[in-house]
Amino acid sequence: MSVEIRPFRIEIAQEDLDHLRDRLARTRWAGALPGAAWSRGVPVAYLRELAEYWGTEYDWRAAEAALNAFPQFVTEIDGQDVHFLHVRSPEPGATPLIMTHSWPNSIAEFMKVIGPLTDPRAHGLDPSRAFHVVAPSLPGFGFSRFPEPADERPWSIERVARAWAELMSRLGYDRYGAHGNDAGAVVTPRLAAIAPEHVIGAHITAGLGIPTGDPAQLDVLTEEERAGLAAQAEWWAGGSGYGPYLSSRPQTLAYGFADSPVTLLAYLVERYKEFDGWPAEDVPAEPFDRDQFLTTVSLYWLTDTAGSAMWPYYEGAAGLPIDQDLVPTGVSHGGPETFRKIAARGNRIVHWGGREAGSHMVSMADPEGVVADLREFFAALD
Repeated sequence: MSVEIRPFRIEIAQEDLDHLRDRLARTRWAGALPGAAWSRGVPVAYLRELAEYWGTEYDWRAAEAALNAFPQFVTEIDGQDVHFLHVRSPEPGATPLIMTHSWPNSIAEFMKVIGPLTDPRAHGLDPSRAFHVVAPSLPGFGFSRFPEPADERPWSIERVARAWAELMSRLGYDRYGAHGNDAGAVVTPRLAAIAPEHVIGAHITAGLGIPTGDPAQLDVLTEEERAGLAAQAEWWAGGSGYGPYLSSRPQTLAYGFADSPVTLLAYLVERYKEFDGWPAEDVPAEPFDRDQFLTTVSLYWLTDTAGSAMWPYYEGAAGLPIDQDLVPTGVSHGGPETFRKIAARGNRIVHWGGREAGSHMVSMADPEGVVADLREFFAALD
């Protein structure tokens, strides 16, 4: 295995962009089924308008230039090429921080937080709290594409966490913080558990304290708090059932994602809306910048990784963050106090931000809140 770190630049061929626009223009649209707008899936009128925007107004070259403004690299770890952003702060004493994106998302998730984290002085923030940011693309996502044929060994969360530990070591960082959302929130505490001598703090947006069905978790709660959780459990039990399907038949969906940009677009819109409260009509399908969302959709399409990015479900890696008390934990958008009480049973919680975001994709919907919470959490560890 080579330990070489190679510079990388995104350069999508114009013919690939032309092909995407042509495929969007030639979409054969399904008819609209009877029923309420979102109750049977993504509405045709909404999706047609979004696809039209993607094909005629969205500017991939602008997004490409914005991503290329961040230094990018590729290195091979455990047989896998890992693509990552590495943005060093101009501030002396900055804290190294590895940030892991969510599913179904990409490094574009962090485009609005990297600047304030790495160069707070330029964003009107106290420069004494700055970070060197490392943001890798998860294996199978974006430019961390699986080789052909793909590695037969499953990419478990532990394998990813060990790869991240190797990446930070390779970059010369002996002590560093870790942050993640969704899939990244599962990777982050696992990284802390396997490398506690290197991780100074594990910060996630949410996921800790959500009841798993273990009755012992509820021992710390009052009767009123238990009743409140029971009501929430009814909502969690709903949904489209995408998780079990991805856990058993991801290859079947992969064909549609690889062949039809509209199928990919519809699927990602549905996942984002479902995470945020599907199918309620008052929950926006795009609770953040439309172009930032389409950058992630475009990354999946242009790298043909929408299928391989389903590995967390198929490998059983999707789920809730593990408990770990080896490293201090901070949570920014963790939900009600009942979650904090449950989380405190198995974690050394030193910060619970109690913030709210308009979307499960927190760094896209509430970048200022994520930046503020990271600064507050790591300041508390000094």
